[in-house]
Amino acid sequence: MTGFGAADGMVGMTHVSVEVRAVNHRFFSPSLKLPAALSRWEGEVREALRKRIARGHVTLTARLERDQAPAAVIDEARFAEYASQLKTLRDANDLRGEVEVATVLRLPDVVRAGATDDLPDDAAESVVGIVDRAATALAEMREREGAVLAAVILERLGIVESAVERIAARAPERVIAQRDRLLENVAKLANGLVLDEQRMAQEIAILADRLDVGEEIDRFRTHIAAFSQTLRAGAGDGVGKRLGFLLQEMLREANTTGSKANDAEIQRDVIAIKEELERIREQVENIE
Repeated sequence: MTGFGAADGMVGMTHVSVEVRAVNHRFFSPSLKLPAALSRWEGEVREALRKRIARGHVTLTARLERDQAPAAVIDEARFAEYASQLKTLRDANDLRGEVEVATVLRLPDVVRAGATDDLPDDAAESVVGIVDRAATALAEMREREGAVLAAVILERLGIVESAVERIAARAPERVIAQRDRLLENVAKLANGLVLDEQRMAQEIAILADRLDVGEEIDRFRTHIAAFSQTLRAGAGDGVGKRLGFLLQEMLREANTTGSKANDAEIQRDVIAIKEELERIREQVENIE
């Protein structure tokens, strides 16, 4: 599920700002963009995100702001080495003039930026605290979006439930219709011959058992109730995986019902159920 969160604070004498963005992903996939001064706490930052976010491709960006730029540092050993080499070249080639300080300072790596890692060694707690506040803001945004998404999913689940109940109502009628058709066809084929009523009863029982979808309907109702309850109640460790499992089970029951149907009306409802389950699955992949 998409989301955004931001937080900032002071770590030592440095102002640290953190932004966290998340987009849909089946698993927790973090991407950390930390400045060098914060890179030593990458593990702690990653774990802070994991505690707040279970699923999603998460991008964290941290920035440092200092009141003063770090002072420049002159590498004296490198300066002396360059100066000596220049003097040697001047004398060897019979050149005039003095070796200028400014000339040496412009040579590579003589002047470098001062140390930028001025964060205290015990700053991990402060850094993680800022990250946690940003992740909390993101989680709150995702919860608001999740509430809207849950309402949409429950609406589609209601369509599935209505179709299941139509199948449940149609199933006994379909068995009776198939029985009557069987008796009519056998009577035509018998052409007046006396039939074994016991054998006919056995065949009708076999037909009824083969067409019976009562167990599938009962399990379907149970899965729908569990799905709805899970979605409404939520859970501290997330509900996405459980909802995904229940969807798989509902699809299994739909396929079994369709294979037993042998009835145009039931087949239409089975197709409608599978279409709605696919739409729900696409949305459930976004739910943590």
